[in-house]
Amino acid sequence: MEDFLQEKKTMVEEPLLDNTHEKGGFRTLPFIIGIMALEQMSTFGVSPNMTLYMMNEYHMDMKTASNVWFMWSATTNSMLLFGALISDSFLGRFYTIGFGSIISLLGMILLWSTTVIPQAKPPPCDPSSDTCISPSVFQFVYLCSSLGLISIGAGAIRSSSLAFGADQLEEVGFHKRPLLKERYFSWYYAAYTLSILVALTCVVYIQDNLGWPVGFAVPTVLMVFGVCVFFLASPFYVKFKSETSLITGFVQVVIASFKNRQVELLNTTNYAYHCKTGSTLVVPSAKLRFLNKSCIVRDPKKDLTPEGRAKDPWTLCTVDQVEELKSLLRVVPIWLSGSIMAINISQSSFPLLQAVSMDKHITSNFEIPAASFSFFTVVAVILWVVLYDRVFLPVASRVMGRQVHIPTRRRMGIGIFFSFLAMLVSAIVEGVRRYYAIRVSVKISALWLVPQNCLSGMAEASNAIAQNEFYFLEFPRSMSSIASILLGIGMSVANLMASLIMNIVDGVSKIGGKESWISSDINKGNYDYYYFVLAGLSVANMVYFVVCSKGYGPSKEERKMEENEDEF
Repeated sequence: MEDFLQEKKTMVEEPLLDNTHEKGGFRTLPFIIGIMALEQMSTFGVSPNMTLYMMNEYHMDMKTASNVWFMWSATTNSMLLFGALISDSFLGRFYTIGFGSIISLLGMILLWSTTVIPQAKPPPCDPSSDTCISPSVFQFVYLCSSLGLISIGAGAIRSSSLAFGADQLEEVGFHKRPLLKERYFSWYYAAYTLSILVALTCVVYIQDNLGWPVGFAVPTVLMVFGVCVFFLASPFYVKFKSETSLITGFVQVVIASFKNRQVELLNTTNYAYHCKTGSTLVVPSAKLRFLNKSCIVRDPKKDLTPEGRAKDPWTLCTVDQVEELKSLLRVVPIWLSGSIMAINISQSSFPLLQAVSMDKHITSNFEIPAASFSFFTVVAVILWVVLYDRVFLPVASRVMGRQVHIPTRRRMGIGIFFSFLAMLVSAIVEGVRRYYAIRVSVKISALWLVPQNCLSGMAEASNAIAQNEFYFLEFPRSMSSIASILLGIGMSVANLMASLIMNIVDGVSKIGGKESWISSDINKGNYDYYYFVLAGLSVANMVYFVVCSKGYGPSKEERKMEENEDEF
């Protein structure tokens, strides 16, 4: 209990900035989280209305504008992986974030310039003849260039900011203090969510009411402020050097294992292994043993140089390279369960259609916009983080007389269960809405949608935060940036799987000339059946997660908690 109170006191009392020459620590976190949050505000501030902007100002049809938006979204998500590789293998996290913030700012400036430079977009439509001129090649490339720069910048910042913040806490025992780690991930994700909330309300409101020039100028100014904030604390950052290319190392391990496939593995202690200079890893783990063949030194004279390096890195790898690849492969099944859960979270269009068909009035003079009900999801995320961190953990620790910490995989399972409840409630609410709309011809209150939105927020907060923490715990430090982007890549995979499931449900439900369950006319369709399908998928995912978690075995976190007898 004393350790818990001392850790809490340390976290509260450390100043934001002081005159010491020590680097890192809590004082740097507001600047790192600040650039992340301001980039999120900028990007999410322009993305909701981008389709409308391209249709109104560039005279694109709905299909073309949607394709451009989807390509932009896909590029942004893919840039997360590119940013992580650049950070871990070449530039390091500080320079990757710095590079990304400047590139993102340039993209925002270019995008804003399309609203004030007449030559950057087609002329307004002629109202007399109702004719509109399509954008020229130059104008289209100019617009896409601005979006491309924003994607590159976003990928660089988002892939490295979480890991860079963790680097700053190394000196205060980040990897040895579970409470510190848990709070950092929780508040980072809360800031991430709050920034999106501000973007989807305040920034979008400015665009709708003050026009495109002012509406796109605000995200640009936010990005200027973000760049200044990040570089302001440059002297105080801990800046670890980048390692060699991780992807190259992974490929080398696979190829070396294949080349050495004839080597028989009898006992790990019977072989000499190639170790990285200064590394504490001298023997590979027993998991995924076939990869161990890539680091076995069969003949030191033929395999190693006089300095102890591998003569052919495609035939002989280090134990560190092997363990890095193993750590990635081992988490894939658990990561996939998070992606399957995210399918439920990505269901945004169906609740929107539900809200449109319901009574959205709060008072006789005020109604909530249909697209704003996701506000409750974001609020639920923030409340979950605050209540868990500030109420549950302190109270439970006082009651138990020791520091309480719920393991990451248990919290991931809780999130999957909440996502199941969200889909189950969604199906029940849709059934009630449909009954009253068809049988009674009455619109029920859209506030019925609040519980399912809150459950989705609780699922996302519990699972997503735990995922980030789990990857950081299981991966070596050299893979921190990859650990920080796995959640984002999982969301991208979830979007693809959600699209596939929707198309399958649509095709199967229309067999025999029947009305599709997901018809554009919500009263003719059966959205409740679709939600039940997702609820069934969630049940299967819970079983899958339990099986994968059992097969994974004890994590580093759980082994340490058993040693300290701190597990909740």
